[in-house]
Amino acid sequence: MTADRTLEDLLRDLAPQVLGALVRRYNDFDAAEDAVQEALLSAATQWPADGIPDNPRAWLISVGQRRLIDAIRAESARRNREAANAVRDPAWQQAAPDPAEAAIAALADAELPGLAGPPDCARPNAFGVGMGPGRADRPSGDAPNGNRPVRDGLGGASGAAGRDDTLTLLFLCCHPALTPASAIALTLRAVGGLTTEEIARAFLLPERTMAQRITRAKKRLAAEERPFAMPVAANGQRGEWNERLDNVLRVLYLIYTEGHTSGGDRLHRADLSTEAIRLARALFRALPDNPEVTGLLALLLLTDARRAARTGERGELIPLAEQDRSLWDREMIIEGVRLATASVRSGLIGQYQIQAAIAALHAQALRPEDTDWPRILLLYNALERQSPNPMVTLNRAVALAMVHGPQAGLDLTDTLQDSLAGNHRLAAVRGHLYEMAGDPEEAIAAYAAAARATTSLPERDYLTIRAARLRRAT
Repeated sequence: MTADRTLEDLLRDLAPQVLGALVRRYNDFDAAEDAVQEALLSAATQWPADGIPDNPRAWLISVGQRRLIDAIRAESARRNREAANAVRDPAWQQAAPDPAEAAIAALADAELPGLAGPPDCARPNAFGVGMGPGRADRPSGDAPNGNRPVRDGLGGASGAAGRDDTLTLLFLCCHPALTPASAIALTLRAVGGLTTEEIARAFLLPERTMAQRITRAKKRLAAEERPFAMPVAANGQRGEWNERLDNVLRVLYLIYTEGHTSGGDRLHRADLSTEAIRLARALFRALPDNPEVTGLLALLLLTDARRAARTGERGELIPLAEQDRSLWDREMIIEGVRLATASVRSGLIGQYQIQAAIAALHAQALRPEDTDWPRILLLYNALERQSPNPMVTLNRAVALAMVHGPQAGLDLTDTLQDSLAGNHRLAAVRGHLYEMAGDPEEAIAAYAAAARATTSLPERDYLTIRAARLRRAT
């Protein structure tokens, strides 16, 4: 890995931590985001020459705070100039001071974790960060008491502060007040570090549309009462994580799913799926003992391990049973199976644990005929009881057909005709089950219906070809 790549990765890991710290403290998402971008730019230009500070997170927070103060002072000066030009009454000029000045004072007096300078720092600034002579624009990275910090899994100084700031930002972006689409976009922008253009391209939307979606999400959060504060359970424990965690996991799952089953001319979008895995890893490092967090990471890894085998040379879809399993990523499978096993030690109590267990059984089958379908069916039965929804039932129908025959699966899909009306996946599964049952005419009709309904060109091509092969065979 090159030095430039290492610095880029470090800044990308630190960005959400710094943004989380500033947003949590000052409750201004837009201003904090602008300040963080300027701090990152300063780091990208200064660190290659000066070296990475001992505490890069503190360095970035300090620069970000200074940018916030500068912005408030500039806004205050602008309003004062406008007032001076519009009003010449001396009595008016002796009115109460500009509220911005109070905000500047509050910022200057604020203390954020990890910013206290060591005793031997020559010249501490308003933030408590030591400055050496001639270094007024380059904050020291020393940790409290001059100790070099131990880095935690999220790339910052160890301890609760380093973890909480990133998690606070992630949980904020997944606030229950936001729609799933807004939460996904804001998470990718603020926590993932993707540009608005990159997010828009991933979702096949105009950049302006995506920018408006992100802006609306920020405004929605600003309208909430104390959106950055989360309730603490009555017993004093940090119950806020459990209350918000389901929403965070769902957003990360949806980001991955969007990348894994993308519409348009590509079967998958690696930028989205890779980012979902990166964020899931960060969440796991912060909450390693949570079985659902562990299960989600395991599920994403085990699913993504098959990525190289899902498409052919021309981008065409290759179904699971026909994939070249030598192309599966064995390292990801080993890690995913280990995590899936760890997640179920306390029992199968969550949907992501169960889905990870199903994915592990698929990944451990060296050949399609080695797949343990009876156990997979039992797991789908448990998943349907835990999280009942039509798509789970559809997947259970496939497992049921593999264990008890295609007619059993078809009978179960009959119960989904209303809830999944017009859904191409229902028609595709029924086509597969009809083909298994030796009914080519019904299979052709189902495949054709699925091809018309899907928005994915690779899926459409696969379904059309499948129907054409059956026509030639009859």
